[in-house]
Amino acid sequence: MSIWDIIADKAAQLGIGGSIGALLGVGPAQADDGTHPGLRQIGFTIGVIALGAKMARVDGEVSDVEVAAFRAFFQVPPGEERNVERFFDLAKRDASGFETYAHQVANLFPDAPEILEGVIEGLFSIANADGSIDAAEADYLAKVARIFGLDGARFERAKASASGVVECEPCVILGIDPIATDEQIREAWLRQVRANHPDRLMAQGLPQEAIAIANRKLALINDAYDRLRRQRGLVAA
Repeated sequence: MSIWDIIADKAAQLGIGGSIGALLGVGPAQADDGTHPGLRQIGFTIGVIALGAKMARVDGEVSDVEVAAFRAFFQVPPGEERNVERFFDLAKRDASGFETYAHQVANLFPDAPEILEGVIEGLFSIANADGSIDAAEADYLAKVARIFGLDGARFERAKASASGVVECEPCVILGIDPIATDEQIREAWLRQVRANHPDRLMAQGLPQEAIAIANRKLALINDAYDRLRRQRGLVAA
């Protein structure tokens, strides 16, 4: 029996609101500090699947476009498509218990807010998939962001990256004021690139699924900078 079979079986027995540690058969302390072999990677995978599935459920029915948005956001480990789908189906039965997973994903990445911001961005993309974000979805997003410890700027940047419906979206993504100078724009771009560069995150031992989120974020950062650069007629960096 594979680790995914064990996880799915325990999820069915214990309920999807149970802890990551309970699904993996380890104690709470190990689940929080990431010392159990492979826990960080599998724990992140489990947590994000659960949060994504419950994001899709929180407004009622889970639509095909919401499932497609999750698949576009979360890179499924090769060969694990069936297992991820099985766990997603268990998690989407109801929206309850998401707080447990949000806390434990946050605990796995206390020094990587960029990854947590990327997760919020993915959740925004699921919420946006069926046309608009309703009150229940907005409340869910805000609660997860608070559990993650993300400030308002990171929350708004995740929203802008996922939806692109705010004024000066590239400015929000780069974390700058619309009247920032050309040099301030370049400095903000370089700062964001350094913070979100996959090589930096790989050096911290983050799982491949987290690196995939960072790659997507880096592409958005570069695109935002390119758009502002073209708007202002700036030369390439």
